[in-house]
Amino acid sequence: MNTAAFERGSGKQLRIHVLPTKRFKTFAISLYAGVLLREDSVTHTALTPFVLRRGTEAYPETTQFREQLEHLYGAGFGFDVYKRGDYQIVQFRMDTINDSFVGGGEQLLDRSFAFLGEVLTKPARENGQFRTAYVQAERETVRKKLESIVNDKMRYAAERCIEEMCKHEPYRLHPLGERDALPTIEPPELTSAYEKWLREASMDLYVVGDTTLEEVEQLVQRHFNLERTASADYQAQKAVRGDKEPNTVIERLNIGQGKLNMGLRTSITYGDDNYAAALLYNGILGGYPHSKLFVNVREKESLAYYASSRYDGHKGIATIQSGIEIPNYEKAVTIIKQQLEEMNRGNITDLEMSQTKAMIRNLLKEMQDAAFEMIAYDFNRQLSGKERTSEELLAQIEQISKQDVREAAEQFRLDTIYFLRDEKEE
Repeated sequence: MNTAAFERGSGKQLRIHVLPTKRFKTFAISLYAGVLLREDSVTHTALTPFVLRRGTEAYPETTQFREQLEHLYGAGFGFDVYKRGDYQIVQFRMDTINDSFVGGGEQLLDRSFAFLGEVLTKPARENGQFRTAYVQAERETVRKKLESIVNDKMRYAAERCIEEMCKHEPYRLHPLGERDALPTIEPPELTSAYEKWLREASMDLYVVGDTTLEEVEQLVQRHFNLERTASADYQAQKAVRGDKEPNTVIERLNIGQGKLNMGLRTSITYGDDNYAAALLYNGILGGYPHSKLFVNVREKESLAYYASSRYDGHKGIATIQSGIEIPNYEKAVTIIKQQLEEMNRGNITDLEMSQTKAMIRNLLKEMQDAAFEMIAYDFNRQLSGKERTSEELLAQIEQISKQDVREAAEQFRLDTIYFLRDEKEE
């Protein structure tokens, strides 16, 4: 794998990370802005980038905004809003062609920074506030996105399981906010929340491409009109494995197929030395098509239309997702619990170990061919405070034994069973 490392710098009170390389024909630019998930601000923060993408001071009309990207030779621009641990992250992305592939002495990196800086700090305004039409339209956009989760019962069940599991924790909140809060958000209130977010969010700027740290620092100074005192460090969360009996929640809606989700807590997080063993645990349990859940619950017993698991190493939570026939609830719970017990006992085959290592190995190697994937991986360092290159993680993965996975399994404890079923009474 490529062993090039990000160079670190700072400017305008944000952290700067640059990977100088000639491997790509484009510049990959990512700006991460993170704040703690809070009920009183989560919806405002989620709505903000939707409004920012509508227009800027120089390009106040949305058509002008989009035309400017065409003037940058079709540069890509987008954003995501998601959560990592108890943090709500807004990520802006730009993908711009390298100057050397364009004639005429273009300075596309400079122009891209000018565009991104304006999007972030000089939004289109009227009477000093966000444009009313933009706020109203984007409130509806976010409302529809949240409503689509309710309509997609697989996603809905996954979110509800987390809500029940973390009902007294910030992690229960969806990163796109709450539908009930949207109608009350007006331009003055959202503008004030945006300005506070701009001052206080933890910010990390990443660039991968044929440039230097010094050049990027100069571009930030030139184009980012930020007034900040500092960019706060993320605080790595201390996860605690639960010891209580699992809580069972049954919810009834007008559906035909049951959704059985389970939540597990673990004390192992991204910053721990045994994180690699936790990755193997999740991979063998339900992360891949060869995993125990897929093979035993879906294939052998034909109990589930889908069965898999996910692991959030920044929160210390694993979740199991499955779609089942409603009468099969008890049997499915029993067989899933059996797979958890198999992991605890270390009943893992050589083939399960080798296939899971191969899957993780391939993912880590493929990441080196995608600039934004390399950026996303390095951002874990900022979130967790743990320095671990992909090469180091791969080396740790290769050394993990069945005993290591068994010991990791002992740190995962079933916390919540959530079942979404029909409205019929038995």
